[in-house]
Amino acid sequence: MDTPLVGSSPSIQKIREIIRLVSQDTSLNVVITGETGVGKEVVARVLYELSPRRKKEFVKVNCAAIPDTLLESELFGVEQGAFTGAHRKRKGKFELADGGVLFLDEIGDMSFPLQAKLLHVLQSGEYSRLGSETNITSNTWVVSATNHDLKQRILEKKFREDLYYRLNMIQINIPPLRERPEDIPELITHYTRHYQDKYPDRVIAPLSTHTYGRLCDFSWPGNVRQLVSVLQRILLIGCDDETLSEILHEHPAPTTPDATPANGNGLVEKLRAMAADSPEAMETFSLKAIRKNATDLVEKEVIAKVLDRTNWNRTHASKILKISYKTLLTKIDRLNISEPN
Repeated sequence: MDTPLVGSSPSIQKIREIIRLVSQDTSLNVVITGETGVGKEVVARVLYELSPRRKKEFVKVNCAAIPDTLLESELFGVEQGAFTGAHRKRKGKFELADGGVLFLDEIGDMSFPLQAKLLHVLQSGEYSRLGSETNITSNTWVVSATNHDLKQRILEKKFREDLYYRLNMIQINIPPLRERPEDIPELITHYTRHYQDKYPDRVIAPLSTHTYGRLCDFSWPGNVRQLVSVLQRILLIGCDDETLSEILHEHPAPTTPDATPANGNGLVEKLRAMAADSPEAMETFSLKAIRKNATDLVEKEVIAKVLDRTNWNRTHASKILKISYKTLLTKIDRLNISEPN
């Protein structure tokens, strides 16, 4: 198979099993969901490569990248003279994908009027080129992908409910990379080999233990796409620790409810608790005092997490935090951060 689905996490193993079953019945349209960069097109291509349709074409259309005025002709084709500038007949993506797979990426961004025309094709099994009254029978397996919650789009009147059920006969959801960190080492290994094979004339040094650990510990808000992009940059250009930190923080990780409670309530509650321990403090809390206490609370939490991730390797932790070893020891003592037993 040309397109591997990399990973051995339970979620990826489950997706592999769904693909194995679904790929043998191409009468069922599939919707692949997940955040940007998780690998929805990879799953679509694996479906295609395992299906009986693999000897025909895999045709991709990015519904978000093509203006609505052009997308209809892109999908269904154009008859000569259909409009000004249509000097010759042109096949659409449905026709090019006949017998194969039509991959509709970012289906959630398709306009409402065009959704109605797509629904007609799925219901009738026929379509016609723009400017033609001749119907063409469709023999295409439609696989779609979206990073939107289509049910929410239906509630917002931005996606047709009837089209949803026509497209979503089978749904494959790909979890974000931060929810399956056990897949990261395999992805690093796979794409390192990929770039070594792709650039045989270049000496691509293996990742250092430190860099490898940083990549495995990062939350990857841009998912697999971001990991591959960063890895390519490191392998082909090389980078020191400071550059790696800059690369990783070009795309900060999304906050989670646990990490950053709404409206800063977690920090507020901690400050209130401190005041409760000393009731008179509430009367004398100046902005300067609040700022200092807030800074201490945040610093303590961040330092404790970094120490925990580095197994209390203070030298490694100080480099990640970009402070001196001596400063780190001072903060550990002042903030009363204790090593777990």
